[in-house]
Formats: sequence, C-alpha cells, structure tokens
Amino acid sequence: MRASTQVASEDVLTLAVEVLRVLADPTRLQIAQLLLDDECSVSELAAALERPMPGVSQHLAKMRMARLVSTRRQGTVVLYRVENDHVRALVTDTLGHVEHLIEDVPSHHRAAEVQS
Repeated sequence: MRASTQVASEDVLTLAVEVLRVLADPTRLQIAQLLLDDECSVSELAAALERPMPGVSQHLAKMRMARLVSTRRQGTVVLYRVENDHVRALVTDTLGHVEHLIEDVPSHHRAAEVQS
C-alpha cells in the first residue's frame, strides 16, 4: 500500500456500500445506463425497459434517494438524468469491467479500434 493512500472513514464506507447496494439491481443498472447519454421521463424509461411505469418509478425513487439520479421539471413532465460525472464513471467503469470478465475483446475496445 502506498504511503499516500488513506483508508476512508467508517461513515464514508457505510454510505458507499449503501450507494452500491442501490445500484446492485439489474433494472436500476439498466436505468442508469439509459440515462448516461440523455434525460428521460418515467414513461420513456418504462417503454425502453418494457416494464410497468410504477415499478420504474419506484426504482427511480431509490436511485434519487442515493443521489444516483437527479430530476428537472419540463412542464408537467419530470426528466431524470445521472446525478454527476462520478455516477457516470461508476456505471461506465462497472459495465466495462464486467465486459472484460466476459469477453476477450470487450465491445468498448472494439469501438475504439474502429475509430482509429
């Protein structure tokens, strides 16, 4: 361990576990992934996931409490988005890591090769 590495406090670790616990649900992870690029309403997310709106709304409420997503109102519609770049990196890095576990050449590397 490097001398400059500090172990997080118990409070930080406890909250980190709670945030990860909220994200550790396939539907919530899908919601987070859908929100990486654009804001969406509950109805748009429900349609994309082919899930009932009340269930998607409950997932979003849990994600909002964990500050994984935030909202803004546009007229009568509430739009959801990932809270910040930390959440964006958490979701992207988690999915990228899992792709490495499953595939020899993950899709995010294939996309980079095509762009070169």
